[in-house]
Amino acid sequence: MLIGPVFGRELVVAPRRARLYVARTVYGLLMLFLISTAWLILTGTQLVRDLGDLARFGSLLFPILAQLQLALAVFFSALLSASAVAQEKDRRTLVLLLLTRLSNSELVLGKLLASLLNVLVLVAAAVPLFMLTALFGGVSFEQIARVFAVTFASIIVCGSLGSTVALWREKTFQALAMTVLVLVLWLAVWKIVATGAVFESWLGVSCQTWAAGFSPWEAIIEAARPYVQAEPAIGPLATSVNLFLLVAVVTTVLLNGVAVGMVRVWNPSRESRAATREEDTWRRESIWGAEHDAARPGAEGFASADQAGPADKVVRTRHVWDNPIIWREIRTWAYGRKILIVRLAYLVLFALSAASLYWMVESGSFAPKGGGAMALAALFLLSLVLVNAQAVTSLTSERDGRALDLLLVSDLTPKEFVYGKLGGAFYNTKEMIVLPMSLCAYLWYAGAVGLEDLVYLLVGSGVLYGFVAMLGVHAGMAYDNSRSAIGTSLGTVFFLFLGVATCMRIMLAFSGQFEVQLPFLGLIVFGGAGLYLALGVRNPSTAIGLASFACPLVTFYAITSFFMNQNHLAFVAMVVAYGFTTIAMLIPAIDEFDVATGRTTIGEQG
Repeated sequence: MLIGPVFGRELVVAPRRARLYVARTVYGLLMLFLISTAWLILTGTQLVRDLGDLARFGSLLFPILAQLQLALAVFFSALLSASAVAQEKDRRTLVLLLLTRLSNSELVLGKLLASLLNVLVLVAAAVPLFMLTALFGGVSFEQIARVFAVTFASIIVCGSLGSTVALWREKTFQALAMTVLVLVLWLAVWKIVATGAVFESWLGVSCQTWAAGFSPWEAIIEAARPYVQAEPAIGPLATSVNLFLLVAVVTTVLLNGVAVGMVRVWNPSRESRAATREEDTWRRESIWGAEHDAARPGAEGFASADQAGPADKVVRTRHVWDNPIIWREIRTWAYGRKILIVRLAYLVLFALSAASLYWMVESGSFAPKGGGAMALAALFLLSLVLVNAQAVTSLTSERDGRALDLLLVSDLTPKEFVYGKLGGAFYNTKEMIVLPMSLCAYLWYAGAVGLEDLVYLLVGSGVLYGFVAMLGVHAGMAYDNSRSAIGTSLGTVFFLFLGVATCMRIMLAFSGQFEVQLPFLGLIVFGGAGLYLALGVRNPSTAIGLASFACPLVTFYAITSFFMNQNHLAFVAMVVAYGFTTIAMLIPAIDEFDVATGRTTIGEQG
């Protein structure tokens, strides 16, 4: 066995799953589509005369592919490792693993590598495709080796981050949110350092070298360059890429060292132990969570029969609203009291974004399509991911805890259930929704954007928040496996906006003509098919099929309209497309509730 039986089992079982081969094939086709699309754009808008033009094409294409692959690898390695551990906790099987003869290292490292196996296989499968870019010229095999070294190192260190955070946190949402926030904060801080805003050089080393040595994003940018400038001040490491590889190894060892040493201290958590002590007495844990059971004896703010006076022999309980789902989401600590740490981490990131925008506005360097817009877009994307994570984990946690089955046999109506989950998702992430919108209002107040653009930003972001929340509920209801539900939901959000960013990069790199971009048609069809597999393959419907193929097409139209300064067209297209998709998921979730939750099938229903 390699690193214990946990990883050994995954190594044996993974090749038997069809999804491993499907994912590898889809990923390879995606890269080929991008290469072909970029080539068609180049030959359709420019004249390729000699080998120099081919070399310039290869040198422009290679960084785009390298950064796209790193973004996918970093996101999914952190997500999959965190969700793998969180699922074990929700199903209470992690305690069983702790009772076996597995050592701490076999448990932690085995679970980590098992969760990263699929990501490592996908990246390894992309090596021949990256080799093809060297045939165009302008790209050396040394560049490709550096890029893959940085990518593999980033996968291990980000996976270790997700695994360690999930072992530390008790609730799934806490684990996912903290992982994403720490990752974004890590990248944002070193991005600021790379700009020279903090210092220009330290210990004789430039700020760019420090940033590339500690940030995977800055490191991949340096690794994709034809030549990496040597820094004599860092000694035998010579380059910032080598510094990053060393930092990644040290960080991985430290994170896993902490996880190995603390896994049996963190688990089972204090909340689980408190619930167990209550079960040892006469009262068992309720479906609302033992730590938040409002009616338990001795709960803060309530009197039990033992505590009451002679005239007060009845246990006082809290009044539950007509919709108990949203009451539980809002009025109890359903996701743990330590969710406050998630909000605090988000406030730190918000403060960094707000300070950056304030500096740009005051210095007059803010541009609606420049760095200021990127900072605001990154904050909005982070908020969308967190809202989606809250929505999907609100169902997966209950499914793994066997509470969802109890709710489905109660007298709750589909509307109470679905609207309760949506309302809870919005309430618990209210800071993530309101704060980015407040930045838009500040930009309008400072005169950086007009009133019309402010309306576009507020209404458009509101529609997107509704879309990602409904997407999380839809995925949580459709998929029985929590990892599949979380991966599908968060992966859909990530792919949609990463696809937008990639299309924009290709447009800017190879053509400035946004009116006619027919080569993107293949990517649009590819994205539509992928979106339909994520949204409609479980419970197919005509509306979801139409929405799946319309969203990529309309999104691409919105991008081109934005570049052509037709913001009103981009706004209308996005609102109609994503608003329709939200409704297409919402109506079946209510009208066909039994089918959507898997309680029955279409055939049984008929």
